[in-house]
Amino acid sequence: MKTSEREELLHVLKGRFEKHGNRHPGLEWAKVLARLDGNLPALRSLLAMESSGGEPDVLARGGERGPYTFYDCSAESPAGRRSLCFDGEARRARKEHRPESSAVEMAAAMGIELLTEEEYRTLQGVGEFDTKTSSWIATPPDVRALGGALFGDRRYGRVFAYHNGASSYYAARGFRGLLRV
Repeated sequence: MKTSEREELLHVLKGRFEKHGNRHPGLEWAKVLARLDGNLPALRSLLAMESSGGEPDVLARGGERGPYTFYDCSAESPAGRRSLCFDGEARRARKEHRPESSAVEMAAAMGIELLTEEEYRTLQGVGEFDTKTSSWIATPPDVRALGGALFGDRRYGRVFAYHNGASSYYAARGFRGLLRV
């Protein structure tokens, strides 16, 4: 990562952190920055989140010494992560119109995790997200074993978690991720 990329990323993250204080009451940017400083893998993951449209921001801290958790906070599912099947198995199972990647594969390449249903609801608790799009979320193995996968969105003033075939993909469905630093 170039020094200029690092500085620009940290500038954007700091601006977002300061603009959206309601997402992380009681947390201080200086402490977040100290955790990021010199952590090249985390900075690369945050850059990947940012450059694909995720608008990462801190939503939680695991105790006094625990990790800071960055969530994708873009209003809609990140534009650079849409039209994806749920995972590689589902993508390879498609006989035609196979997408280039999947949510699980892309998240792994970025060094981030898909949100669980609980984490997705946590995100929705600090704002209104996915009012026009939807996002794949981590799926329990028993659901995935039957060919399904979960996704979430916000409609009619409520947050929903649904199921769909894991091999399906739509222009308005992507995925949100998180990074613990």
